[in-house]
Amino acid sequence: MDLADFRKEYSSRGLQRESMLADPIAQFEAWFSQATEMKLHEPNAMTLATVDERRMPSQRTVLLKYFDHEGFVFFTNYESRKAKHLSNNPHASLLFPWVLLERQVIIQGVAEKISTAESLRYFTSRPRESQIGAWVSNQSEVITSRKFLMQKLSEIREKFQHGEIPLPSFWGGYRVRPTSLEFWQGGPARLHDRFIYQLENAEWKIDRLSP
Repeated sequence: MDLADFRKEYSSRGLQRESMLADPIAQFEAWFSQATEMKLHEPNAMTLATVDERRMPSQRTVLLKYFDHEGFVFFTNYESRKAKHLSNNPHASLLFPWVLLERQVIIQGVAEKISTAESLRYFTSRPRESQIGAWVSNQSEVITSRKFLMQKLSEIREKFQHGEIPLPSFWGGYRVRPTSLEFWQGGPARLHDRFIYQLENAEWKIDRLSP
C-alpha cells in the first residue's frame, strides 16, 4: 500500500516563544488540561520507550497516573518486560500523541521505582477488579490460552473474596524524572513549531528546533 499521498495539512495555530511558560511542567499541565477539556480519548495515554540489553528499543502504551515537578508516574508489574529493561537501563522516553490537537509532547528522563507506601496509596484507590487483575497477570510471560488466564482470575477472586486485597510485592509504580521535554505543534507546509526544554545546571533552558 502506497501512502505517499496520504497527508493532511495542519492548521496555522502556531506556537510562539513568548507563549511558552518558563516551567515545562506548568506548560505540560496547560496542554494536558486543554486535551482534557477537548475530551480526547484517554489524554493520559502515553507511549513508553525502553531499551533492552541488546540495545533493541521497545514501545508500549501505558497510562500516566499523576505528575508533578518530581516526574511522571505510571504503574506496572515489576517482573514485566518494561521493568526488566528499566532495571538494566533506566533511561526512558514518553510520548503523548494528541493528534486531534495537532500536538505531541516527548519527554526524556530517568525512571526509578517509587516507594512501596506511594504504590500502596494508589493501589488501594483502584477498583477492586483492577486490584485483582494486578495479582492475576504475570505480565509479558507466555501463557497457553485465555482459559488459563480466566481460571487464574477465578482462583484469585476466591482467595481474596473476604477483606482487603493486599498490594502485590511484584507490582508498583515508576517515576520518570525528566531531563528534557519537547512540545510539538503542527504547522502548515510542514513547518511545525517545536520547542525543547533541557535541564542544565538545575535550570530549564528553552530552544526552538527546526521542524
